[in-house]
Amino acid sequence: MTHSHSSPDVVVIGGGPAGSTTSTMLASQGLNVLLLEREKFPRDHVGESMLPASVPVLQELGVLDQVEEAGFLHKYGATMVWGTDQQPWSWYFEETNTRYPHSYQVWRPRFDQILLENSRAHGVDVREGHRVIDVVIDSQSGRATGVRYIDDAGVERESTASFVVDASGQGGLLSSKLRLRDWDPFFRNLAVYGYFTGSKRLPGRDSTNIFIEAHPRGWLWNIPLHTGWASIGAVVDSESGQRGVGEQGLRKFLENQFSGAPHMSAMLEDAEMVSGPFILKDWSYVCRRLAGDGYVLAGDAACFVDPLFSSGVHLALMSGVLAAAYVATALKDPGLAHAAAGAYQELYFKEYSHFRELARLFYSSNLASEGYFWEARRLLNGEDMFSPRHSFIQAVAGQPPRGYERAVLEKGEPPEDFVTSVREVESQRVARRVRWEEAMADARAGDARLLAAAPRLADGVGVQRKAVLGEGEFVWGTVLTTVSQPEGTPASGLVARLVSMIDGNASVGELMANVRAQGHVDQAAMLDRSVLATLQILYVDGTIESIRGL
Repeated sequence: MTHSHSSPDVVVIGGGPAGSTTSTMLASQGLNVLLLEREKFPRDHVGESMLPASVPVLQELGVLDQVEEAGFLHKYGATMVWGTDQQPWSWYFEETNTRYPHSYQVWRPRFDQILLENSRAHGVDVREGHRVIDVVIDSQSGRATGVRYIDDAGVERESTASFVVDASGQGGLLSSKLRLRDWDPFFRNLAVYGYFTGSKRLPGRDSTNIFIEAHPRGWLWNIPLHTGWASIGAVVDSESGQRGVGEQGLRKFLENQFSGAPHMSAMLEDAEMVSGPFILKDWSYVCRRLAGDGYVLAGDAACFVDPLFSSGVHLALMSGVLAAAYVATALKDPGLAHAAAGAYQELYFKEYSHFRELARLFYSSNLASEGYFWEARRLLNGEDMFSPRHSFIQAVAGQPPRGYERAVLEKGEPPEDFVTSVREVESQRVARRVRWEEAMADARAGDARLLAAAPRLADGVGVQRKAVLGEGEFVWGTVLTTVSQPEGTPASGLVARLVSMIDGNASVGELMANVRAQGHVDQAAMLDRSVLATLQILYVDGTIESIRGL
């Protein structure tokens, strides 16, 4: 073995979106980063359709202009044949995201290369054609101390580092070594895909949308690309799919999937496959632990969820930002490392769980499709889920809008308990909002009931001191915990003070006076307005369960 003389602060395994994002963010903070990528870029990769949630990360990385200049098609939404309506229907990002009304349909070889070149431009030591073969773990402390790899000349080398970031994709080098991966029993799926020319586009404003069509054996995707090609694939049951591929071969198997999908068949009348077909097996999984002593997992190395909602690149970019914050924190303040590791995992799992729950709801709502694939993935009245109320909050409420949350309710037939929960939660919110507004109107007219009323918190509500995401690192902060969000959400100082003071006896007027006493005299009116606005938000969303006397 020839030992490398390099001893960077951080070694990053993998140059995909997660690895390049982590590297760029760390290098921007002045850390010495070595990125080892086994392939030579550009390299092939599936996962072309993106979400608007990725756009702010691209801006932060400084590559949005390059992405725009690459000519990738703008994606304004999705068109589906799904649920009770067997005719195509569409949803658009602009319905719930006016700031970022579009994302991109990217050609991954070029998109990933832009991100990797950006890392190099930020000072990252990027070495392509370098295959990491092992993560070195200290036998006594259990800490990751570096990696062993084969360089582009075929020489085995070793590099020590203060931290190792595993962004090795679905291969999951470190998760395999530590046996961290759990496969998702609900999404035992397989995909066969290829790239086609001559595929027809959807009409009008939907021409650059991703098209998804459910059929008895699973579902199909069609993603138009700026190259003139289209990414087209079939998602089927893993066991029956592997059997079919073995009997028919990849190409014939993929072609046979189109027969049960009339809309896709019409789009492919004059199409020809020019690359592929390829296969992906059993892809949905999650690792039990995402961060430890001297290491962190990011992107597909940490978890991967069914691709129905094009979440792969978004999760990779987001995890890259979070992983960089964790590494920077652990190196800067070892005393905060353990708390930061927990915060990283909670934030990543929260985003992952959102997509997983939403995908499960979409699968279970597709009652119009019959066949083994759908029967095996059907949820009966919320069975095998969290409580319906919790599932609603996980999938729809309290989450940044993606643009398709309501489609499952409008176009499908979701579990009855879930629909009941939606109606119950939303009707409660409307009633609470009306009750509060009426009380405010009475108060302005001189009625003192609002000031005399005493709020009471719902069960499970509290404030905790935890690590929260700051500017490029985790810092100590305060979070508000609830039954539906036990991991907590960052809370302002005002929210934390109010929640700590609400005991079911203190009146609204007393709460206002207590907060006013802690502020400046000349800010009294502003503080009173802030307290009332905060109490309204907490009351409407159910954090305050009731207000005695209101």
